[in-house]
Amino acid sequence: MNEVLWNRLTAAQLRELAARDAVVLLPVGATEQHGPHLPTGVDDLLAAEVSRRAALVAAEHTGVVVTPSVWAGLSEHHIAFGGTFTVSLSTLHALLRDICRSIVRAGFSRILIVNGHGGNMTALNALTTELTAELSVPLACTSYFTAGREAVRRTLETQPGLMHACEGETSLMMAAFPELVRTENLGSARGPEITLPAESTAPVYLAVPFDRITESGVAGDARAASAEKGERLLAGCARALADIVLGDPWHRAVNPARVPAR
Repeated sequence: MNEVLWNRLTAAQLRELAARDAVVLLPVGATEQHGPHLPTGVDDLLAAEVSRRAALVAAEHTGVVVTPSVWAGLSEHHIAFGGTFTVSLSTLHALLRDICRSIVRAGFSRILIVNGHGGNMTALNALTTELTAELSVPLACTSYFTAGREAVRRTLETQPGLMHACEGETSLMMAAFPELVRTENLGSARGPEITLPAESTAPVYLAVPFDRITESGVAGDARAASAEKGERLLAGCARALADIVLGDPWHRAVNPARVPAR
């Protein structure tokens, strides 16, 4: 079966996948400003697209299905630019709890949350812990750009990792959704470099609105982007995500290695 998208499958097909102990990928993104050249749906679109590609790779070896994406996340820091939806932490928790509960009630037990938004990272790690306890199911969580960190590092020329509306995200959009990239605005699509909160080594964290960091709404330099780089990023991140699925982290959570007695 080549179809991997939950909402394109019948209930009978999904019951069959559940009976095979298929993995469920749950993309979580955001809808927020992405500078003068990219649409607000970047994080949502890319989380879903990388998940779809990863599922097609992994489906050669195991059952896998991709749910509809969660298109709103924690985006308070982008509100000043307009065009942004944001939800509270409690709302995100409640929504993911109910979605994951529905997945479990449909017969699935292996769920991987695939994040596409830097502002969600630390929250999703914490929520994964809470939801694992609440639902008694070992959830797993990753960000597609963290899973594909090495592919990102090898591909980009002006930055070591994804930032915001940058060389990386713009390249990905050029490859996956070229019709949505406003190339005529690329000349002004640049800003200071940033480190994602979950990857920062700073000794203190402050919630800083994004308009205090960059006037353009961009962090990094989108002028170096290309569709060729985007295809390499998509392939590398999808492969890395598929490797996580095939590595079966849920088995380790359910059957932890015993610590030898002393």
